[in-house]
Order: sequence, then C-alpha cells, then structure tokens
Amino acid sequence: MANLLTDRAFWVNYWERKKGLAVQLPSNYLFHRQLADVIEKHNVKTAIELGGFPGYYAVFLKKYFKLDVTLLDYFVHPPVVNELLQKNDLSAKDIHIIETDLFNYEPEQQYDLVLSCGLIEHFNDTADIINRHIAFVKPGGTLFITLPNFKAVNGWFQKNFDKENYDKHNIDSMNPELLKSICETAGLKDVKAGYFGRFSVWLEDESQKSAGVRLFKKMVWVSGKIFTKLIPFESQGLSPYIILQARK
Repeated sequence: MANLLTDRAFWVNYWERKKGLAVQLPSNYLFHRQLADVIEKHNVKTAIELGGFPGYYAVFLKKYFKLDVTLLDYFVHPPVVNELLQKNDLSAKDIHIIETDLFNYEPEQQYDLVLSCGLIEHFNDTADIINRHIAFVKPGGTLFITLPNFKAVNGWFQKNFDKENYDKHNIDSMNPELLKSICETAGLKDVKAGYFGRFSVWLEDESQKSAGVRLFKKMVWVSGKIFTKLIPFESQGLSPYIILQARK
C-alpha cells in the first residue's frame, strides 16, 4: 500500500516496546478544551477515535464526557486496552473496538465526532486519509484531527536524533492551509486549521538516547518553555502540534 508510510509490523514493534501504557488520564488531557467546546456546542453523543490504540482519547471521552465511544485501529491488543480502562475506572463494556484496516472497511455507522491524533501524517496521500475520516462523520457532525508539527524545532530534533521515526512521517501534510483546503474541497464547513501549543520537543524512546542528546534536548526544552512563557505565541517554527476542525 504505497499510501502508507508504516506497516503492521512497525506498529506491533512500536507498541510492544512501550512500557507503562495504562495511565490515569487527567481531566486536562491534551486538547481537552478544544474537545469540550465541540462536545458542548454541538451536543455530541457518539464518537470514534481512528488509529488510536490503546485508545487514550476514546477512554478520555468516555470517562469525562460519558460519550458512546468506539476505537478503530488495525492493531489492537485487548489486554492493554482493558488495563487502560481499569486504570480509569471503566470496563471493557464501556468502549466499542473495531480492529480492521481502514482502507478495507466501510463504516457501518456515522458519528457525531470523528477524531484522530497523530494518524494522518503516516500516509502519503493526505487528502485520501482525511476523506476516509469524513466518511465516518454524520451530517452535522464534527471532524477533529491533530498531528505533530515537524516543521518546528521538534521536527529538527526528530530528523537529527531519530531519523528512522522522522521518515515515517509525511512532512508535507503538516500544513494548515493544505489541510483546510482538503476539507473545503470535500464540502465541509466551518473549517479551521492552525498551530497549537507554544513550544515542546520530544524524542521517541528517549531513555535509549545518549546522555549528551538527552541533556541537549532538556536544555532546548527549558529554554523554549521560558521564551514562549515570556512571549506567548503559536507559530510554525515553535508550536508542536496542528489542529484541524470542520463540520459536515
């Protein structure tokens, strides 16, 4: 599948090396304000998280907003999901799970809220993957997509200290104007796309990096945080994320 920058083996390896996946999700989880605004403004009752194993956002939406939630991914390891649910005082019956290849699946239902966080940038054809999201959105429903901004300082870190991970991302997709135009072409309305977060840098499997790299990363992180606290703004060069929102 030429459109895909990763394969199942990549994700199996990625998740199997992760430790401590079952965590208590706080009420101020990343993007909580934006999601709360969508849910309250549009009376959201149902939601699906695409490509979201182990289901942090599906669990978050169930725990704090009592939504009817579904997790769809083509790699789902139930014990990990169940442990995450238990950690958040939920059970297996609180979340629907669909384990399937998004490219070979026709939505059996549509949802008030369709979200993915860190998914679309793993595909070469950005318009195609966004349109596959749109197929799950009810008329009047909301599309909510976030992705990392590797055109910022954080991307420089990935490229120089974790090139293998960097190459699994479609950097061209990290363009708010491109994302907005795709949604507008698809006929969506109230389309908004922009940078989110003042500053952050991270590295996958940071504990395995050299002491020098970890120290350098910490110095840059602290410096960036201080700078953007004194002069708060969001920008292509510093913001770690991009958010896309639209209604069908």
